[in-house]
Amino acid sequence: MSGCVYRSRVTAALLISTIAMNHGAAAQESGKSAAALPSVSVTRAIEKDIRPSISFTARVDATDKVELRARVDGFLEHRLFVEGQDVKAGDLLFAMEKGQYEAAVVQAQGAIQSAEAGLALTNIEVERQTTLVSKSAAPQSQLDLANAKQQEAKGSLTQLQAALDKAKLDLGYTDIRAPIAGRIGRSQYSVGNFVGPSSSVLATIVSQDPIYVTFSVSQREILAVREKLGSTGKLGDAVNTAVVLVQLADGTLYPESGKVNFVDVTVDQGTDTVPVRATFPNPNRVLIDGQLVNVTVQGGTPETSLVVPQAAIQIDQSGPFALVVNKENKIEVRRIEPGQVEGSDLSVTKGLAVGDMIVTEGIQKVRPGQVVEPVEVKPGS
Repeated sequence: MSGCVYRSRVTAALLISTIAMNHGAAAQESGKSAAALPSVSVTRAIEKDIRPSISFTARVDATDKVELRARVDGFLEHRLFVEGQDVKAGDLLFAMEKGQYEAAVVQAQGAIQSAEAGLALTNIEVERQTTLVSKSAAPQSQLDLANAKQQEAKGSLTQLQAALDKAKLDLGYTDIRAPIAGRIGRSQYSVGNFVGPSSSVLATIVSQDPIYVTFSVSQREILAVREKLGSTGKLGDAVNTAVVLVQLADGTLYPESGKVNFVDVTVDQGTDTVPVRATFPNPNRVLIDGQLVNVTVQGGTPETSLVVPQAAIQIDQSGPFALVVNKENKIEVRRIEPGQVEGSDLSVTKGLAVGDMIVTEGIQKVRPGQVVEPVEVKPGS
């Protein structure tokens, strides 16, 4: 009897041990399965107010640009500026030799004095002949001759006065001054060079603040502007309220915004585009005449759009898509229709809903239908 009891106890102990081992193995397997779930970073799709926009390639243009040239012949005696400096309107920049032009002024003044003396004699002769003719002491022909000489003297004096004015003008041209305020570029001639009207440009002055940014809009883009900027048929209404932003070559955004101040009235038949110009403040001289930049024209009223991080959007042969973690923590592929870029975000017009968990990191290690462990990342964190 005691032997049977012993065997029963041993059997029960073995059964309990086997159950415990099986339970432990199952728990260990379950733990391994849980640990094997891939972790992915997700961000929820949110709604955001953004302004409709469209981008163009543009060129920076100075509002005023003047090429300095010599208007008379002569040698350069002085250069009174530092290349690249700011100058004010009226500043003396180049001085040419003046000797021959000063002499021409003095010569013209002397000729005028002689002509004035000759005119005085003809005036006296006219008065004398007028008196004699009135007394019938001289023939009328003598008075006519005196009048003719008087008119000839007046004409000669007028010509000499014009010659004096031209001599003074030429003398003034020996001083080359800044016609506008701006920054002056490199001097093309050194002191001692002979220059004249046939010479090339001495130097160039460009105004810097404010400054223009010019871009060309195609007919297709004009239609897109009408749609995106909310125009109801009058492009001017959208343009007047538009805000223009400049992106520099390094990808940074220029801190000042601009306003469109001119839309050409004709289409360039060669390119089928319309030139558009915007004005920008340029107090720090960041924008330089001739510089190539990208511009974004924002306009209309802000619209509520669904946005997701650009990094979450993938593209294959079928087009753009995003990976979404559904309520069962499984990966789904959602085909989307992208809208406009807004900073690091992208608006989505179709394919996603508010609150969808979009995979932003770990995309390469998951596949559709796979169960994952989502780790939500708040926007801006």
